[in-house]
Amino acid sequence: MGVSSTYDRGRNLVVEKPMTAVLGVLAALLVLDLFRQLATGNITIARVLGLILDGLFRGLVIGLAGIGLSMTYSILNFANFAHGDYITAGAFSGWATTYLIAGGFGSAANIGSLALVGAGGSVFGGALGINAVETPLAVFAGLIVSGVFTIALALAIDKFVFKPIRGSGGIPLLITSIGVAFALRYLIQFMFDSGTRGTTNTGSLPGVRPYIIDGTVAFTAHDALLVIVAGGLMLGVHILLQRTKLGKAMRAMSDDEALARITGIATERVIRATWIIGGGLTGVSGFMFVLWKGTLSWNDGWLLLLLIFAAVILGGIGSVYGAIAGGLVIGLTASTAVIWIPSGFARAAAFAVMILVLVVRPEGIFAGRSTA
Repeated sequence: MGVSSTYDRGRNLVVEKPMTAVLGVLAALLVLDLFRQLATGNITIARVLGLILDGLFRGLVIGLAGIGLSMTYSILNFANFAHGDYITAGAFSGWATTYLIAGGFGSAANIGSLALVGAGGSVFGGALGINAVETPLAVFAGLIVSGVFTIALALAIDKFVFKPIRGSGGIPLLITSIGVAFALRYLIQFMFDSGTRGTTNTGSLPGVRPYIIDGTVAFTAHDALLVIVAGGLMLGVHILLQRTKLGKAMRAMSDDEALARITGIATERVIRATWIIGGGLTGVSGFMFVLWKGTLSWNDGWLLLLLIFAAVILGGIGSVYGAIAGGLVIGLTASTAVIWIPSGFARAAAFAVMILVLVVRPEGIFAGRSTA
């Protein structure tokens, strides 16, 4: 009876939800191939664990940045394509502050190089000894400035660019945001140059390297700081949305803006708070991403933006929790995909997973949980 019941359930799954069955078979094949590679020595358990950790850290950055994008969409009802360049702007502002403090403000001739984050190779973060342990004040100040600067930038752009056309609908706002994105990106490139520069001294960075069966797995102080900052901010957003009057107003406006206005909710105040919260999280995510990976470039935010959009769509458009969950899924996929495919295709694998999951669950992982 049990065997017959199991068979019937399996047959019904194949008939009624063929894509779910296909995904299940594909996942099983990937797991079997992973065991084959482990058995033949093509990959080690330590390497797999290292890739999983890398994916989790990357996913935290994507999820943290995705919260702001998701809030913007759910409350203002448009996809902000300038979001990635907010990340870059926040990163550069924060790292300019970190360089200035770590460099001790040097001579008058040196201040410019520090403020431009070593443009043209004039100053190197490694030479300044920058990391969270040796220069904690500089890193902390940069973290704060990155959030504050991005908040100011988001509010200014909203006031002078988005607010005048807010009543025109989502499409004009989306197109305008693309123009803002290009303007910000090439202004950053013009000011700070297009070179990629190293920002931290990782050689003396403390951490642990436990031996796991067949190798070591590194966990540094920057990894720990990323987990603490991202996890703390995500928890803070959860508390704000669920326990505060502002959070309830945000959820109400996300559900029905017209009804929110009728009930007396100050919608402009909610919109302003959305930009403040989203901008702060976005700037901090940019700074922490650079601290974690150790390099900074003018198009970092743009490259992250596509993965952030994938995470937000996968998690369920408009859901803050969905953005976090989607970020973790996308981050893990992008990192662990190299087990089966060349590293150059890892980003494509993340989008492939998004498409496959949406085929099975078109509404996303956290469907119906807009903003909260």
